[in-house]
Amino acid sequence: MKSAIESLNRKIRESGYRMTKQRAVVLEELSKTNDHPRADEIYQRVRRRLPNISFGTVYRNLKTLKELGLVRELNYGKKFSRFEVNIGKHHHFICLGCGRVYDLDIVPSRKLCEEAAQKTGFEVADCRVEFYGYCDAKEKRNLSDTEIDE
Repeated sequence: MKSAIESLNRKIRESGYRMTKQRAVVLEELSKTNDHPRADEIYQRVRRRLPNISFGTVYRNLKTLKELGLVRELNYGKKFSRFEVNIGKHHHFICLGCGRVYDLDIVPSRKLCEEAAQKTGFEVADCRVEFYGYCDAKEKRNLSDTEIDE
């Protein structure tokens, strides 16, 4: 873990940023989880360690970490985004019952990308496939149509 932190510090410095205490805690808290938290959930976790931190500081640090390629933002409509540190190629399953987002380590279909390129005439550089359905979580909560839209 220490070498990973050193590597992140180096990447941040090389990009002209500093690894501030706030930025480090945001990244550490996000690295501890695989549940793809929203910015407000990350804020609550960071606030346990840094009680005086503002939501704006957490959000700005998430955006900076995203710009540096250390964090991925998963945008689900106008209402909220979720964040993850797993920036490698993978897909997601989104539960329509509880709202959780799960990583799926399945190989992307090259055929799907080739077909999209062929039908559009565009050069397909990457794709992200999302599966929607219901997980086996005991805690089900209904998502309104406005939480995942457009």
